Amino acid sequence: MGPAMGPITGRVIGIFGICLSLAAAGCVNLAPGGKEPARLFTLSPKSTFAKQLPTTGWHLNVDIPSAGSMLGSPKIALRKSAFALDYYARATWIDRAPAMVQTLLVESFSNTGKIVSVTGQALAPRADYALVTELREFQAEYDGDGPPAVRVRINAKLVQLPRRTMVAATSAEYVERAKGTDLDSIINAFDEALGRVMRRIVEWTLTALPAEPKK
Repeated sequence: MGPAMGPITGRVIGIFGICLSLAAAGCVNLAPGGKEPARLFTLSPKSTFAKQLPTTGWHLNVDIPSAGSMLGSPKIALRKSAFALDYYARATWIDRAPAMVQTLLVESFSNTGKIVSVTGQALAPRADYALVTELREFQAEYDGDGPPAVRVRINAKLVQLPRRTMVAATSAEYVERAKGTDLDSIINAFDEALGRVMRRIVEWTLTALPAEPKK
């Protein structure tokens, strides 16, 4: 997913269980009436980071990202023009896109091994800081007859708790061209683009704050 990873290991969850397979292969929901079944997709947390990241002594809460109505659903968004946003048919994320991204950010922070604790729990009682994010771009973009490019952009700010005083802000964006027009290739591009953005946000967070929380 990130620079040091190859094609993703997709984790795709169906109604009757959890499937693990390479290249984000999808499980399916049984569909009534003989219709083509829907495929459910998820993406991977980041697991490779800069080696020189500091070890921190504070507790972080990752708020669920805010998002516009078009990006706030489980549907996989695509853009074919500057003025129209649509969705892929018979394919969805396993959760609303903001909730999925929150879970992946929490797992990514945990994977660094550089933070005392990180949670996505609202109003976490022990949290010293909160990561407040906005999912601004999370769609495949078609600009020709070939494969689409996937664009992911997340705005982030760190706030000190409990007063929620903002201490730092950043924005991370990455665009990844899919290797094919098939859905599996497009999901791989989503995974790569989101992974790059999450790595930037995680590394920025760990270096933007003091090693120990203020007493």
